Amino acid sequence: MASASPNREELIKRYDKCPVDCTLHYSANITSLGDYFNVLHFLLEKENQFWFRGHSKLTYRLLPSALRFDNRPDRDKALRLVEDMKRFLEMKLAKPPASDDILGWVQVAQHYGLPTRLLDWTQNAAVALFFACCSNGKEDGLVIAINPIQLNQSFDSKKPRVFTYLEDKKSIDSYLELKGNSSSRGKLNIAINPTWNTERIALQNGVFTLHGNKSFEINREQAGSLVGIPILKELKADLLNELERVGVGEMFIFPEPEHVCAHLRRASGL
Repeated sequence: MASASPNREELIKRYDKCPVDCTLHYSANITSLGDYFNVLHFLLEKENQFWFRGHSKLTYRLLPSALRFDNRPDRDKALRLVEDMKRFLEMKLAKPPASDDILGWVQVAQHYGLPTRLLDWTQNAAVALFFACCSNGKEDGLVIAINPIQLNQSFDSKKPRVFTYLEDKKSIDSYLELKGNSSSRGKLNIAINPTWNTERIALQNGVFTLHGNKSFEINREQAGSLVGIPILKELKADLLNELERVGVGEMFIFPEPEHVCAHLRRASGL
């Protein structure tokens, strides 16, 4: 049975300092998967495409890892790590990206935990809910929805689509060559499809936003479609249990052996 949830006034107070600039949806507490998908059905226009991102902690921002540092020297240092990684990993990967596939190499870096300009999203709303519930019972969370095509139209109104490396390589490479400085005349953030596909990206229906240097964070000025759905800490355990029953859990969206073993250990109660 789901835990007791706060009233609207307490909910608004708890989410008052949410750093994500989005429209927060307070009309219903998400106590079950049924609640969650009912809210999505109400909020999201059927004719539009939406991507999702789950924040297990309310303090997280829509900011990629390489751009979270407070000063430019650290951001520059973080962005240079991709080239160092490439020298060491090219011979170790079974199927490395092509040498001119800059985005592919940045995705490898993202996959293995190096800071990049990429921010992970998913096309699967249930996967986003799983990530929002990961700090089981310790922190309030958030699921964020965005219309990626609307985001890209703020960059180029003539291209109402998600960008791909096949069609937009020159533009995407120009983002990946940026340094860690910001500029009032810089590049806007864009939505892109992956080029270097891994089993993990496939299982998670993974996609990315690629962040420019005008505003490191995505906000409602760039994407008026941004909506946030509160995921309360006292309800996370019940939601994780429901997700597990429908096949959305650590073992199913993280294919690596250590995640399978972690799932088995938890399931056994050890």
